[in-house]
Parts: sequence; C-alpha cells; structure tokens
Amino acid sequence: MADHAFHRPGPMKQTNKTHKTGRHRSKGAVDTAMKGKVGLKAISHKHKQQQRKEQRRNQMNQLRKNKRDEVLQLKRQLGGQNTAPHLVCLLPLHEQIDPNSALAILENCDSDIVVERCSSGVVYMNLPRFKQRFAFVVPPVGRGNELIVLDYLKVCDTTLMLTSASFGDDEFMDRWGQRVFNMMTAQGIPTPLVALMDLESINPKRRPATKQAAQKFIGKLLPEEKIMQLDTASEGLNVMRRIGGQKKRVLHNVSNRPHLFGDLVEYVPNGEMGTLKVTGFLRGQSLNVNGLVHIPGLGDFQLGQVDAPPDPYKLDKSRDGEAATVRLLDRPDPAKQTSLQNENIPDPMNAEQTWPTEEEIAASQKETKKIRLIKRVPKGYSEYQAAWIPEVEEVECEDDDDEEEDSEGEDDEDFMSCDNKSFDDECEKRDSDTEEYVDSASVASESAAINDEKYDQQMDFQEERETLKKLQEARTDQLWPDEIDTPLDVPAHERFQKYRGLESFRTSPWDPKENLPSDYARIYQFKNFDRTKRRVLADAKEFEGILPGLYITLHVINVPESRWTAFKSAYLLDNIIVYGMLAHEHQMCVMNVVLQRMPDSEVPLKSKEQLIVQCGYRRFVVNPIYSQHTNGDKHKFERFFRPYETVCATFYAPIQFPPAAVLAFKVNPDSTLALVARGRLISCNPDRIVLKRVVLSGHPMRINRKSATLRYMFFYKEDVEYFKPVKLRTKCGRMGHIKESLGTHGHMKCYFDGQLRSYDTVFMSLYKRVFPKWNYEECLVRSAEHTRQEEAAAAARRDSKQIAMEQ
Repeated sequence: MADHAFHRPGPMKQTNKTHKTGRHRSKGAVDTAMKGKVGLKAISHKHKQQQRKEQRRNQMNQLRKNKRDEVLQLKRQLGGQNTAPHLVCLLPLHEQIDPNSALAILENCDSDIVVERCSSGVVYMNLPRFKQRFAFVVPPVGRGNELIVLDYLKVCDTTLMLTSASFGDDEFMDRWGQRVFNMMTAQGIPTPLVALMDLESINPKRRPATKQAAQKFIGKLLPEEKIMQLDTASEGLNVMRRIGGQKKRVLHNVSNRPHLFGDLVEYVPNGEMGTLKVTGFLRGQSLNVNGLVHIPGLGDFQLGQVDAPPDPYKLDKSRDGEAATVRLLDRPDPAKQTSLQNENIPDPMNAEQTWPTEEEIAASQKETKKIRLIKRVPKGYSEYQAAWIPEVEEVECEDDDDEEEDSEGEDDEDFMSCDNKSFDDECEKRDSDTEEYVDSASVASESAAINDEKYDQQMDFQEERETLKKLQEARTDQLWPDEIDTPLDVPAHERFQKYRGLESFRTSPWDPKENLPSDYARIYQFKNFDRTKRRVLADAKEFEGILPGLYITLHVINVPESRWTAFKSAYLLDNIIVYGMLAHEHQMCVMNVVLQRMPDSEVPLKSKEQLIVQCGYRRFVVNPIYSQHTNGDKHKFERFFRPYETVCATFYAPIQFPPAAVLAFKVNPDSTLALVARGRLISCNPDRIVLKRVVLSGHPMRINRKSATLRYMFFYKEDVEYFKPVKLRTKCGRMGHIKESLGTHGHMKCYFDGQLRSYDTVFMSLYKRVFPKWNYEECLVRSAEHTRQEEAAAAARRDSKQIAMEQ
C-alpha cells in the first residue's frame, strides 16, 4: 500500500484468553484455580487513539528530557551568578564546638575562592570552579537561642551540622544539641549535611573506629546521611562540592511564599513611626509590592517601595557600569494595596428589625389561625434544639459566657463523690510514697554534703504543687471520663440548661451556625477553604512581580519606634527575616492543628492552658482547646492533652495555608522553653464542632426483668421530666430510657433492653458546644540575654517568696 494505511480494530474485536501458566503452575493447575471463569471485557464505543511503538518511545524521551532540563535549571538557579547565593546554616551540635573554625576551613578550601564578609555576619563565598555562590550564616549557640536557630533554618537552603571527635564516642551531641535537633526535626530540616571535625587530633589507629561510631550515631538520627570529614582544605572542598550538588529538600511552607534574609538593616525614624530598610536577596516566589510582609517578632506591615541596589557580591563587576545607581523596582498602588485590618468589624445594626407593613401583619394574623403545637422551652433555644424537650415550664437562663463558666473547670470537674474512696486512698498512698522518696533523697544529699537550704531556694514548690494537682485531675479524668456529680442544691435542668442529649453522636445533626459567640463576628471565613488554598498558591506561583534572586531593598513603612526598640533589645543580632504574605494571611480565623506529644514531655496539658505556638512563619501565645482527631462533623472535647496522645488544638490566629509545621512550647519555671508537642496545620475552619460531654450517673435500687428503679442521678422530680427524652446506657452495654418519675426526690422508673446487673451503673450523656478564647498575642523572639534577665527576675521573685514565708 502506497499510503501506508493501518487497520484499526474496533470495540468488537475478538480478544482471546491470555495464557496464565505462571512460573511454577501448569495449565491444568491454572484451569483448576480459575474454574472456567472468564473476565468480562468492557465494551466502549469511544474511539481511543492508540500510539505506535515509535510514538510511545518519542513521548517517553520527551518527558525524560523535560524532567532533566527542569532539574538542571533548578541546579543552575541555586547559587549561580545571576541568582541568590546558596544559603547555608552552620549549626554545631555541641555548645563547645566553634563554628568559626569550620568556616575558616571552608574559606581556604580553594585558591580561587572569593570571600566577602557582611557587617551583619553573613559570609559570602564565590567559587569559580563550581560556578556557584554560597552564603554562610552562624546562629548564636547556647541556652535561650533555640528559637533564633529555628528562624535561621526556616530560610536556609542547607543545614551543615558540625560535630567533633574530641569529645569521645558517646558525646557527638550534648544536651543543647539534642534539644535543638528535636525542634528542627519537628519544624523540618532543610537539606541536612553532617561534618565530623577534629578527627586529625585522634590517634591514627583509633580514627576508623571513631568515624564509624560517629556514622552509627548520626545514622540513628538521619538514616540517609553519610557523615563527612572536615579538617583540611581538600575535605572542605569536598564539603562545598557536596553542598552545591546534592539533591535539595523542598520545604513547601517556605518555597510557596517570598522571603528575604536581611544583610543590612537600617531604621529611619519619622516621629513615632519610621521606615525599616531591609536589604538582601529575595528567595522563594515573586514578591507582590501591594501585599503585606511579616517580620517575626515585629508583626505585619506594608511596603513603601522596593529598590534594586547593585549586587556587591558578584564576581564579575567590570560590566556593572550602572552599579553606582539604585534602581526603583516598584511602588504600591494605593487602590490595590492590602489593608492591615485583621479583624472583621461587626455591624451592630445587622440584625435590626424594621416595623412590619400592613400586608405582613395581615399575613401573620392569617397564619396564626392555623392549629399548631406550641411548646414552652428555655430561653435562647432554637427549633431543632427544642425538638427533644417535652412541654415544660419556661426557665429563665442566665446569659453568662460559657467560657467564663468553664474557665477554672471547677463546675465540671467535681468527679465521683460517692465511689472514689479507693482512688483517694491511692492518691494518699502515692503522696506518702513521694514523701518517702524525698526523705531517702534527703538522706543521700546529706551524705553527699549538699546544702539543703540552697537547694530549696532554687526550687519552686508552688509550681510543684500545681503540677501535682494537675496530675491528679488528669488521672481522675482518665479513670472516670467526663463523669460529674449532680448538684444537690441546684436543679439539674438549670445547672445543665446549655447541654442537650444526642440520639447518636455520629449521626445526630448539629447546626454549626447556631448560638455562635460574639467573637465569631470578628473573624473571616471561607466558603471552601481547600479550594481557596489551591487558588491562592497557584496565583502566587504565576504572579509576575519582583522575581526571586534579585538583590533588593524593602522599605517597610509605619514601624513604631517603641516596638523597634523593644525588638532590638530582645533580638541582639544585626540580621532580620522578612516574609511576603499570601492573600488573606493577615486576617483572623479559627485555626485547627493536629498535635502529638513529644516523648520526653510527661506532664499533662490542661485545655485552655497557655502555650507558645509556632505555626509556619508566625509565633504567638494562645490558650487552645483540645478535641479528638477523628472523622465526622462532631468532635469530642478533651479536658487534658495527655502524654503519648494525638489531639486537635483549636484557637484564634491569623490565617495560614497548609502545609505548615506547628510546634508548641511551654515556659519552664526557670524561664526556658520546652517543646511539648509537634504537629501540622489542618485548616482554618470555624465550623469545626467541638462538643463538651458531661456524664450523669445513677445506681439501680430495684431491678426487674425489663425495668429498674434508679436513684442518685437526679434529686428533683422536675429534672426527671425534663430529661425524659434522653437515652440511657449502662456500663455493661444495656440501652434504655426513662419511663416515669417516682416520688419527689428524683427516683425514676426506667426500661432497658435487658435485665440489669446489681453492680451495673447507668449513665446519661449530655453535650454542649465549646469555643476557644480570644487571647491571641504576638510573641517576641527570645535571646540569651533576654532569658538571663528573666532568670534574674524569677530568682528575685523566689527570694521575695522565701522572705515572706520566713516572716
């Protein structure tokens, strides 16, 4: 055929059964296994474009070429002459390791290397052999500087961790290094690399064993990393080659938005406000000059303009004729510039009721003539709330705040007054055991000649008593979850008027827009958070603003001078980090994050207890509420965040888009920070329903075949009639309901699906929705000097307490 036409089979083409003998099976064995079954062929009348072998090969080659070009382009962008230098963080894993010695080795690794030092401490290295530029930063080392290390690691491309062989086989990482490693693992390590120093000082016969021990130690922490040696210039060149050529780990939270590590920082005051000029290389995505920027420890600000000064660290400066001039890149448009307003201003007249017209009055009178059932329900209840309540007298409800009622937890945590004698004995026994342990420790301390009075002055016994009380409450809540006593002096329908019963916790409806607190009028909400997240991230990647890789100066306007002075006193460094914010990221919303307790944190965290939370590029102080991390539209409230558990924390905070790492810190008595939980951001959804449960218990007094008489659940006849529609369950798994009230002291007759046991206990579960408190507060960066000042203040407070106790 001259036209080279090919026959294309249609959908009715005959397809024979394939031969399925396998490797170790005969045809008879296959027939026995299949037993004559033949798979059905799906017939489709839609024509499929079938590619020939040459077309498939060409397509695979094209995809492979595109992937290779993409990888090569990314490698050329990292540290090239026209891009931002490759930013490397030198992080020692031991407080006694000097990172400047490692930096000196890297500076002398090649004869053609060009080294330039910035006044802020950043060291730029231009290596013509690799056609790459590098920038090295050294964060402060020591207790109290862990958060500064985390801020440095957020914007770095590579983390060069340093350890030493001179400390022995078991001292490759000290206590401070372990704390920092746990924190940066929870946050995300940007392209780790480990270097072993001081190996030349070891006996040559012991060097292989020492390096093998270091590799074994690092292999437990970073299984995929191979340790490198850093003692000579040639080894330093190998480290530089490894940094420039290794596969980069992408941290999406940083790569999705523009960020800048400032080399030069200048504050120009103008009255009470001023302009902060930050100069450095732009990294990440393109910068929108009309958007907002965030500076950790300072807050959110607008941009006045963006300049492009000459790149002072470029190797070939002969062609920079216009280098002396500073170009203006862009200025914001006042009509398009994002506002700093982070809260919605509610309209108090939004629910204003106008006077009805005559037509509306006539229609209303016509509707009232229809026969309908009228119930008298507690004040503030909606229609579907009152569906399970019988016709009772109206009860005046106090319009107090749910959060104020549960802030101290005294009303809902009076657990088990009638069956906790054994637990009280156990607590007393544990206290006596603790006292015996303290006595034995004191004897040992006397034998070791330790001054007891000096030891007591360093201890905060008030904090120890509070921790012991918290442990006892958490233990009680774990033994009898959500079980409380019905009050004797207050009717149950008044005490629990904000609670309701549910037919099924999983399937029963609960309106997420019902009885919302006033704080919900101040937040912003998306109709579909996931769809908005995809749209915002896609727009950030496609936006053509100020391109990354340029050496620019950001003019951050309207920075209060008092805030800048406080920031400088707490942050004793010349560097500053600026993040370009995405759309809506300055607006307040309800944030839901999944948290998992750290293995070394054993003290339970109470709900609404203050925590320092780092979410993405923000760090703030909140009092979260905890709930179970489960599927469904309703989630059970957790009073305590216990060790080795995973919960969902809910609090008010500015909007962020996943993925974002979350770290939760708690302040120790010595003013240091302890990492208590780690996790990730789920969503910013205020419609997440968190239900607090209380369980009322009753005991059978007389047991029949299908019925039983219960007592101790209620003490008033009105309470029995009020809670009659709510279902009952027993500890042994029986289900039932209230039939009628007996007498006037709360006895009631109940029917069950089986005969009760004499030792069984009957429960009634009631639920109400809880909301977090609005107590968001920005957190300043804590430096070592700031920590020492707080320690001195804490010591002064302890001395004053000791003097008061002695008096």
